[in-house]
Amino acid sequence: MMDLRRAAIFGGTFDPVHNGHMEAARRVLHLFALDEVIFVPACAPPHKRNADITAAFHRFAMLALATEDDVKLRMSTIELDAPDLPYAVETVARVQSELGPNCRLFFMMGADSWSEITTWRDWQRLLTMCEQIVVTRPGYELNTSEGSQRAVVADVRGLSEEEISMSLRDDDQPRTFFTDAAMVDVSATEIRAVAHSGAYGQLREMVPPAVASYIEKYELYRN
Repeated sequence: MMDLRRAAIFGGTFDPVHNGHMEAARRVLHLFALDEVIFVPACAPPHKRNADITAAFHRFAMLALATEDDVKLRMSTIELDAPDLPYAVETVARVQSELGPNCRLFFMMGADSWSEITTWRDWQRLLTMCEQIVVTRPGYELNTSEGSQRAVVADVRGLSEEEISMSLRDDDQPRTFFTDAAMVDVSATEIRAVAHSGAYGQLREMVPPAVASYIEKYELYRN
């Protein structure tokens, strides 16, 4: 198992992709010695079908700009190309099929998503299909006892890359790893409010420069 390639799916609306997303992806990439993190923008997330989500074209473009300079961060249109298959369990199955048997697959999610995992479609099967990486901020209170009832949990918060590497050798069954890799505390809701106000100087501190320029150019979130 240690000789397999390692990849993580990082799904979300990414409306817009911001520095918090990028920092979490790079930290997980390093800590778990991944070969790649695959950003998967959602077409219309099942839990946000009635929300006012920016057009997929713009969200795709912003992700492309944010990841273009890092070969280990790539994006997939697998959900945008199949809006009738919006669930994580379906996405994982299709990505596994694409990557083949020589890849150890992880699924990244935030602590808020983990707290709602039992509301997801076929969540029990999802936890057995691949391993999960639940990303929290340092000091975030995470209910590990609740999680242990859902999956085999490995709490690696505060551990070094070497210590996590040792933990990854125990690969008898899929596990859920808790890591405090989210170092940038920023929300897409806050960013949209800043863009709405036209405070583009502040915006450039919250999203990658190319993304900030794109938002300003197309006046996203102004209405």
